[in-house]
Amino acid sequence: MRKNRFELSGRTALVIGGTSGIGRAMALGLAEAGADVVAASRRQTQVDEVAAEIRARGRETLADSADVLDRDSLSKLYEAVIAKFGRIDILVNAAGTTRRVPTLTAAEEDWQSILETNLTGTLRACQIVAPGMVRQGWGRIINVASLATFLAFHEVAAYGASKAGVGALTKSLAVELARSGVCVNAIAPGFFPTALNRELLDRTPRGREALTRTPMGRYGQLAELAGAAVFLASKSASFITGQILAVDGGYLASGVNQ
Repeated sequence: MRKNRFELSGRTALVIGGTSGIGRAMALGLAEAGADVVAASRRQTQVDEVAAEIRARGRETLADSADVLDRDSLSKLYEAVIAKFGRIDILVNAAGTTRRVPTLTAAEEDWQSILETNLTGTLRACQIVAPGMVRQGWGRIINVASLATFLAFHEVAAYGASKAGVGALTKSLAVELARSGVCVNAIAPGFFPTALNRELLDRTPRGREALTRTPMGRYGQLAELAGAAVFLASKSASFITGQILAVDGGYLASGVNQ
């Protein structure tokens, strides 16, 4: 019988920002594919909830919180995962934040805060986790980019700059780690309703424009991100590195839709 090349049994995944929205969907998708998964974020209540969901899928986990703004908390999380599982095979960087404000009046503090979370936070996690992957000769890093990695969106320049940086960081790490057995890629989600953005997508002209410009004519469902994460985490993606995979219903391919 041919072995399933998307099977992740025996692998351990760490999902930073894995307790809500996109990160949660990826964490649960990796668990359903057979990986043991640790989903971490700042909010312990959410960490506990997702840990219970992972265990309900028959996988092992930890319920430890961490903050991408705090290198020490990430280091402690890494040490706890290694103590329990012995290794980390898959790292997903999904922690992120944004704020809408006109670029010319944006406060420097807001600019720095968004870049610190979205870009520098991703770098911190990679610096802490990837050396162990290099030593073991195998690893998958999946960063969460954005359509804003490629395109400008009105009044979210800091977010766009941070996600463009995530794309560049992904490619740089991919090149540096290419001969070590570690593949580094990113996923750029299109428009997916979550608890944080559902009202904006459903009830504003901005949301209606996003829907009009998506050729499939609908928003994505969070579960539709899981397959991309499982693919990039699997042995089937062993010759794929430095790529940014758009899961966007055709948004980036689109010109005029009607």
